[in-house]
Amino acid sequence: MSRVALATSRFALPGSRGSLEANEDLDAPLVLSELAALGVEARLEVWDDEGVDWESYDLVVVRSTWGYARVYDEFLAWAHARARLVNPYDVIEYSTDKHYLGDLHDEGFPVIDTSFCEVGEEPHFPEGDVVVKPAVGAGSIDAERFRAGDHAGARQHVARLHASRRCALIQPYASAIDEQGERALIFIDADFSHAMTKRAMLNVAPEERDGEFRSRQMSLATAEPAAVDLARQLLTGRFADLTYARVDLVASAEGWQLMELELVEPALYLGYDDRAPARLARAIARRLG
Repeated sequence: MSRVALATSRFALPGSRGSLEANEDLDAPLVLSELAALGVEARLEVWDDEGVDWESYDLVVVRSTWGYARVYDEFLAWAHARARLVNPYDVIEYSTDKHYLGDLHDEGFPVIDTSFCEVGEEPHFPEGDVVVKPAVGAGSIDAERFRAGDHAGARQHVARLHASRRCALIQPYASAIDEQGERALIFIDADFSHAMTKRAMLNVAPEERDGEFRSRQMSLATAEPAAVDLARQLLTGRFADLTYARVDLVASAEGWQLMELELVEPALYLGYDDRAPARLARAIARRLG
């Protein structure tokens, strides 16, 4: 029988509490059940647990390794050491650093205006409300919204990121997020699966952005054809034929724009689509061949 490890974190285990990241991985039991139905032995394993025998598994699937950004070098070293990894290491390494947004912009894709303030550089802010967050980060951790004119607060946040040797990413705040939310498009085995509305995360204090709050901000959506078309265009080249992907877009006057490609540990909201867990299980099983 083939053996698969679903890599998770302590924050994502059932019953986890007491941390900003505390947000149980609701996708995991659905995938485990569907893999068992396919005759695949699968287990949740904490990625930084030194007691795990990773070589005993035929495949390691990165799923809910939340919090990795705080120990980024260690996470990349762990991922690089895995012989068979989903998604593959080169995608994980590249997409965990949001400098890829600059690359995609240069390639002609519509990306929300983004500038990078490297450690030691002086920040410059666009007009209106701005978002400042680390170039290597997950979810809304260490991401903050600053109102128009509050450049002092934004500058202080950049300084905090720089103090921890992290590049700061600066973007205008997209008002469409308050009005209609982001559109999160989930792809499984390179095929579009379902869409979610992701409402504003940065309008409350960081300590309020727990798992319950995040769940309330999500709802099933009807995918706009233009949004799906853009997502398909983005998931080409180095991002083609992935086991899973989530493409987060926002509407603008010019059309849909990319907010982020979530290719490492995104919530896939499998419980919102009856067929999605089986799709993901089949995609994982296909990569065991």
